[in-house]
Amino acid sequence: MPSWTHNFKSFLNLFLQSHCPLCQRSTSDALCQYCARQLQNCAQKNPCGSWQGEIPVFAWGVYGGSLKRAIAVMKYDNQPDIARMLGVWLGEAWLSNSPHCHTQLLVVPIPMHPQKQKQRGYNQAALIAESFCQTTKLKLKLNGLKRVRETQAQFGLSMSEREKNLAEAFAVGQEFRSPCPDIPLLLVDDIYTTGATTKSAVQTLRQSGITVLGLAAVAIAVKDQHTSS
Repeated sequence: MPSWTHNFKSFLNLFLQSHCPLCQRSTSDALCQYCARQLQNCAQKNPCGSWQGEIPVFAWGVYGGSLKRAIAVMKYDNQPDIARMLGVWLGEAWLSNSPHCHTQLLVVPIPMHPQKQKQRGYNQAALIAESFCQTTKLKLKLNGLKRVRETQAQFGLSMSEREKNLAEAFAVGQEFRSPCPDIPLLLVDDIYTTGATTKSAVQTLRQSGITVLGLAAVAIAVKDQHTSS
């Protein structure tokens, strides 16, 4: 290979590389290898630790440290590729650890209000669900649920305030109205904290006679690891 060709390819590779959104190192992937390893350390040994109660939760990692920062960057710094990567990891964990990995399920992401999604440019839960389904081969229903009322940010609200804030925030999506699905749903979201969002979504679906198996989340708040309320 002529030296000029080699030099041109090296220059092109350098030009095509971007910077890791977490540490600014050069990388051609969503995250550099160092930050990806840091994130992998956030994975739970037992993602089924909260798969119990009225709304079971399957969680890939603990919400804190590198994972908390990665989720914030994913949501607020226009980094949808992080959502896709986390969706793959969540899917791999589901295949390896889920108590229902052989059950036929429909996967439904927790929706954002259309106005908020327009501002952000994407719904991170939908991107996570897409990669999750590509990994698990489960069937994705992007529009199984819709958010019909824009709610205020949940941060800083008490549990009762969160539930009131989310009351009647969701509605069953058009594709589930006729006919009603006859197999269970698995909801997907980025974070599970108090469970108010999940509870509101599940109530809406169950009121329409739709069975919800539980929630698969990328991260769970530590204080909620042994509850699903």
